[in-house]
Amino acid sequence: MSLPSLAADLAPTGVLRASINLGNPVLAQGTPDAPSGITVDLAREIAARLGVPVEFLCFDAARKSVEAMAGGQADLCFLAIEPAREAEVAFTAPYVLIEGVYAVPRGSELKTPEDVDAPRVRIGVKAGSAYDLYLTRTLRHATLVRGDEGVDIFAAQRLEAGAGIRQPMTAYADAHPEVRLIHEKFMEIRQAVGTTTTRRPETVRFLRELIEELKADGFIAASLRAAGQPETLAAPSAQA
Repeated sequence: MSLPSLAADLAPTGVLRASINLGNPVLAQGTPDAPSGITVDLAREIAARLGVPVEFLCFDAARKSVEAMAGGQADLCFLAIEPAREAEVAFTAPYVLIEGVYAVPRGSELKTPEDVDAPRVRIGVKAGSAYDLYLTRTLRHATLVRGDEGVDIFAAQRLEAGAGIRQPMTAYADAHPEVRLIHEKFMEIRQAVGTTTTRRPETVRFLRELIEELKADGFIAASLRAAGQPETLAAPSAQA
């Protein structure tokens, strides 16, 4: 399939419209008018390979990115791979691996992720996030309390735990001495590039092969480093 044909399928308006989640500071930083970070770099690189301009649609939550693409406002999104999303989203392999961890009150008896999954334990989560979806299908005893930000609900409602991504959760715990992290991860969050499942197989294959190339040649690690994120978050390449 030629590049013009790929561009026509992936960017039918002539512009690659990329949905950016500013709610995940590992993946994107800046403002809606001037976003930056690895997802922005990836969108620019994909657009450059296709020979089309890029447009950024910025949101504060992953679920809004999904809704924009499902509604036809975006062509590309950057999401964690989750079974609940795979009916609508065709994913590449992950380009970044991040971890989900819990925050608990400093005096809590909860010490491990297994301890958290217990009766009468309430966990604050960001609605529609990867860890919300994961915990929804894996928890057996604990209860999820959803809102705009897991740590905000955790604090406001004095919950037994709050769930989130390790980097911002670490910063939150550092700023709140009454809180500590359970350092063991409860999940690995596999961040990938996604497009709609209605795209041609050749288009999805182009994205998958390009992500493998960018992992192998150091693009992903360099982009993370430039954004002030640990380059060790880069997922291993299948080409390695």
